[in-house]
Amino acid sequence: MKAIASFLYIGFLKPAPGTWGSLAALPVAYALLLAGGFWLLLIATALAYALGLVATKALTQSGDHDPSWIVIDEVVGQWIALFPVGYGAAMMGAEIWRLYPGWISAFVFFRLFDIWKPWLVGMADRRGDALGVMLDDVIAGVFSAIVTIILAALAHGVLM
Repeated sequence: MKAIASFLYIGFLKPAPGTWGSLAALPVAYALLLAGGFWLLLIATALAYALGLVATKALTQSGDHDPSWIVIDEVVGQWIALFPVGYGAAMMGAEIWRLYPGWISAFVFFRLFDIWKPWLVGMADRRGDALGVMLDDVIAGVFSAIVTIILAALAHGVLM
């Protein structure tokens, strides 16, 4: 369970284990996108969410509801933040590395929303249970994906 919750022990890196978890999620997402495209990333995200929820429930029974070394939630949120990149590359028939501004945006805004915890992100985090641990990062990932889509639309002149 610890290996899942810490994303193969990445969560034990210091300082800022959440940032390390988000960074570790990037090359794995890249590999998933290369291997099977957007749909494989989507399936992997759903599987990581389910496994992460089970592992987090099991490991937080005795006190601290969100130990800093649990980073599977950051991995899930980071992958959600990358959905527009993976889907956009597939839709346009582009190589995924060519959408590097989207990778940067997804990472920066996911970390911002995960740390800042605005609105729904903070509400989920305050639940104080395993679902809240996972859900705040899912919501931060969705917010980051929305910002990434808006920035892509601006960059491509869609919103001008």
